[in-house]
Amino acid sequence: MEFLMMDWLGTPVWFWMAFLGLVVALTAFDLGILHKEDREMGIGESLKLSAFYISIALAFGVWVYFQKTATFGAEIGADLTMKYYTGFFIEKALSIDNIFVIGLIFTTFSIPPKYQYRALLWGIIGVIVLRGVMIALGAALVEQFYWVLYIFALFLIATGVKMLFASDKPMDVANNPAVRFISRIMRVTPELHEQKFFVRIPDTRTGKLALAATPLFLALVVINIVDLVFAVDSVPAIFAITTDTFIVYTSNIMAVLGLRALYFALAAMVHRFHYLKYALALVLVFIGSKIFVSDFLLSGDKFPPVMSLAVTFGLIFGGIIYSLWKTKSEEPSNPVA
Repeated sequence: MEFLMMDWLGTPVWFWMAFLGLVVALTAFDLGILHKEDREMGIGESLKLSAFYISIALAFGVWVYFQKTATFGAEIGADLTMKYYTGFFIEKALSIDNIFVIGLIFTTFSIPPKYQYRALLWGIIGVIVLRGVMIALGAALVEQFYWVLYIFALFLIATGVKMLFASDKPMDVANNPAVRFISRIMRVTPELHEQKFFVRIPDTRTGKLALAATPLFLALVVINIVDLVFAVDSVPAIFAITTDTFIVYTSNIMAVLGLRALYFALAAMVHRFHYLKYALALVLVFIGSKIFVSDFLLSGDKFPPVMSLAVTFGLIFGGIIYSLWKTKSEEPSNPVA
């Protein structure tokens, strides 16, 4: 029992284990009960499941408040809870761009909707591991070298400015280096084999059965690579909000955990969120600027977390409303494959 009460990265071990247990339980429930069979998810079911995941994430924030309050007091508990919600909303909004790219990946590899959910689920499992590694490395750097936060902040500001003026040129998935590398080192079947990532097919030279990857596996690999690219923006963004590793990791994972459910609702109408990228760009500039404002203009005083959450939520909500208004007469340009 003493082990469970030990502090690890500012949070008791039992709380880390409880969070990971929640993630495992939700994933097992999703894959083993809700989607035991491969089938296409409707928009209505997608919205309901997304609402369920968002509710879990919001409720978890309340749990964060009580745990952090018990450890550090009410003031710090409330501060970290606001930072958790800020990080969650930022990551959730950034995932909309991720959804557009995922839809392009599925279209490129001709993955039908009924097999997309399974690929997304395993992709999310990969995200949980990969982002854990990136966050651990980021936390170690920030703990040893505080000035790394200034690099993160400058990177966020530069990324935000770049997003404001970037073109809408689609990603070239077919010529992705990872796809070409896998195609060179192992066999890849030209067609799908239902939900399987690997199959055994006859070798044209020996006639014996040999292991081969399917297009579904290639899509899964590219999805995880794309997430790493997006994480380069999102991980510094949350570190610019807080250096509490538990808040950084949980807000990240809670945001992406419901991504696969949200995908089917948004993929068919992602064209309606075209102008959201400008709001996200402003959010990244704002988050990056906060560090310099706090350290140099406020003489080290913390930027009010409630104001930070309000500005972040206001920009994202405003971007969504403006996008829906400006694109209300447009037709879908990138439907679900």
